[in-house]
Amino acid sequence: MSVLPREVLREMIVGGNLKTADDLHSFLKDLFKDALQEMLEAELDVELGYAKGDRKNKETDNRRNGYGEKTVKTKYGEMELEVPRDRNGDFEPVVIPKNKRDISGIENKVISLYARGMSTRDIHDQIKDIYGIEISAEMVSKITDRMLPQIKEWQNRAIEPIYPFIFLDAIHYKVREDGQIKSKAAYVVLGINLEGFKEILGIWIGENESSKFWLGILNKLKNRGLQDVLIFSVDGLTGLKEAIQAVFPQAQIQRCIIHQLRNSFKYVSYKDLREFASNFRAVYTAVNEETAYQELNDLEEKWSKKYPFAIKSWHANWDVLSPFFKFPVEVRRIMYTTNIIEGLHRQFRKVTKTKSIFPSDQSLEKMLYLASQNTTRKWTQRYRSWDIVLNQLMIFFEGRIEPHLTL
Repeated sequence: MSVLPREVLREMIVGGNLKTADDLHSFLKDLFKDALQEMLEAELDVELGYAKGDRKNKETDNRRNGYGEKTVKTKYGEMELEVPRDRNGDFEPVVIPKNKRDISGIENKVISLYARGMSTRDIHDQIKDIYGIEISAEMVSKITDRMLPQIKEWQNRAIEPIYPFIFLDAIHYKVREDGQIKSKAAYVVLGINLEGFKEILGIWIGENESSKFWLGILNKLKNRGLQDVLIFSVDGLTGLKEAIQAVFPQAQIQRCIIHQLRNSFKYVSYKDLREFASNFRAVYTAVNEETAYQELNDLEEKWSKKYPFAIKSWHANWDVLSPFFKFPVEVRRIMYTTNIIEGLHRQFRKVTKTKSIFPSDQSLEKMLYLASQNTTRKWTQRYRSWDIVLNQLMIFFEGRIEPHLTL
């Protein structure tokens, strides 16, 4: 799968009137030139301590003093750039140093580091080690801030009108805000589209996970074109079921069985855990709901006196725990757990493991966005046995899929 979403690539092809390989090469050359120009502007922002036009925060007598033209050699050939100047003549660009006119090797490295979601310190170290160029963490942060409009566009892009499966889950981080360190949730929505491919629909940063915030996200998805969802797979957050029903009343809601088991096991002594877990397996692997409920009652008869709370929540939430029993194994395998999105979270943790505290919500958002783009590039295969899954869903949810299929 490509680094950029297919919709963005298609818009780029149509908007750029790209018809040949030469057209694409010219387009990328112009894109790279624009990126270099923006990096130069960001460098001068850092040098002067204020952004262009932001006289309110100006704390220096130095100021911008027009541009000087410079021809540099890149992988895409020679380019004419406008290098910004300052009045005092102190500004020495880092990305294109003075007296340096060949930067044909640096662009691939910069793009690669951005795509992998590396921290500003890592980027600083990599560029310094390879090219001997000193890029401060502040300057890298300024440069990556230029990506915020791109992130906003991705977050608000149009999405498909129907998704057979959508998974909701949150991952938590520490973020500095107003001089305090707060726990923030990154709300992640992952869907499986009609073609059987995984797709990240969005990432939002908010306070600790709440059903109210999820309700707002669901409404945003609807405003972006989402009309119908067949099955939501979610964790056990209180009020999440009601939030989903308020926006997508026809959707089937499946609570994650793995989450439910973990919650039950918290009440069980370690010495009984293996036997208890083995007995519970008969519940969630049953051939149908009737058999599963009977197994649950048998389990309750055996363990309820010793561990009443471990079983009580299964009865209380049976309506959202049991839907997967009516589906064949190919569909069950997808919907019964949110492990698919937890796999994505593991990739996020790999990228963010060196960051114990993020300086801002935006910093966290940038890092997760870059990590998500790098991860989705590897999602090149459709879901296993997708033809069987889709045909089963067309029977169970008659009339809801067919209008959206491309013949």
